[in-house]
Order: sequence, then structure tokens, then C-alpha cells
Amino acid sequence: MTGREYPDRPWVGIGCIVFRDEHVLLVRRGKPPRIGSWSIPGGAQHLGETTEAAARRELFEEAGVEVGPLALATVVDAISHDDEGRALYHYTIIDFAAVWVSGEARAGDDVSEVAWARPEELANFTLTPAAQLAIAAARDALLRA
Repeated sequence: MTGREYPDRPWVGIGCIVFRDEHVLLVRRGKPPRIGSWSIPGGAQHLGETTEAAARRELFEEAGVEVGPLALATVVDAISHDDEGRALYHYTIIDFAAVWVSGEARAGDDVSEVAWARPEELANFTLTPAAQLAIAAARDALLRA
């Protein structure tokens, strides 16, 4: 198994964008990369685990909530380079959209804080442009589902 810094292959990350009425669930990352940043709940897929199982596991581990059916929202390539231009991190992130069904959101696993945010509050969380686009794609995916 290779390390996540300077990997020899992309890591598969799975995100789950959860809606409760008009609110979306956000988590504050408690570990690198991007420690302290607000993001979408998710993490690395395990060998032998389906993408759906990974999304549900990561969501429960990080935020303690469960969701109904999953809809594919978007796929994002998250690549960070060092000063020499080498790939420091490379994640292929598969984001699903879902509607909350149970559980009280709480920070768990590698998360330091959770929040339910209304669309007009998202700017307060300084999300990456990719996360903002993923949330919009997730809203659209649920409308189509």
C-alpha cells in the first residue's frame, strides 16, 4: 500500500452530499489534507467495498447520520502539486447525493465539527469551488432521481 502523499496512483475518495429539507450537511476536516476546512462528508474507499457501501460507511463514521437511496452527483479530480510540480495528493472523488433519514449529526472519526447549512449560508463556510459545484450537482441529481 502506498502513502497518500506522493502516491503512485490516485486514491478513490467517496463523498456523500446529504440534504435535510433545504439544508446540506457539512463537516470540518480534522485531519490532512485540508485540516480545518469545511467540506462534504466522505473518505477513502476500502478494497472490496462498493462505492455505495463506502459512502454510507464514511457518512455514518464522520457524521452519525443515515440516508435513503443514493444518486450519483459528480466525479471530481482533486490533485495538489508541490513546489516542484510533483503530485503531492491525487484523489478521484465520487460524490453521491442523498436525503437524510435518521441520526443526529455529530462530529466523529476524522471530523472536528458538523453543520447543517441553508443555501444562502454556504458562503460562510469557505467551501472550495469544487465542493460548491458538487453541492449544486447533488441538488440537481436529486431532482432528476
